[in-house]
Amino acid sequence: MTRTPAYTERLGVPLRWWVQGTMLVAMLWLAVLVATPAPVAWLITVVSLTLLCFCLWAFGKARIVVADGELRAGRAHIAAHHLGTATPLDAEQTRRTAGVDADARAYLLLRPYLKRAVKVKITDPADPAPYWLLSTRNPEELAQALNALTHVG
Repeated sequence: MTRTPAYTERLGVPLRWWVQGTMLVAMLWLAVLVATPAPVAWLITVVSLTLLCFCLWAFGKARIVVADGELRAGRAHIAAHHLGTATPLDAEQTRRTAGVDADARAYLLLRPYLKRAVKVKITDPADPAPYWLLSTRNPEELAQALNALTHVG
């Protein structure tokens, strides 16, 4: 039985990445057009634009979903009874937790364009990851959904 998710978010890349990527491909087109025949320049441009679109789409397709008694983050998922406290982090706390205070065993789903995150403790003794660190646009909402899931699940 699938219920309505308590929380769902797609970590899509921001519009400015699409604009900057398109400008990069336009500059490539201009540089290649000067050096090669027009059909070759257009072919290179179309291939480059296709590759750019695929890469930005693939990087931004990761989802975080809290539903059906589990947390899904990207390709990983974990049952609610293995989750501890979820803590929302501001930009500085996220930077430190992902940097100097990081544990190499932690599961990370980080995006450079999202400055805030949620740290979720893992209580499963068989799981080598002590916590999951998840980038999000809404850390308070995600932490609230996770904490509610652990108290119910």
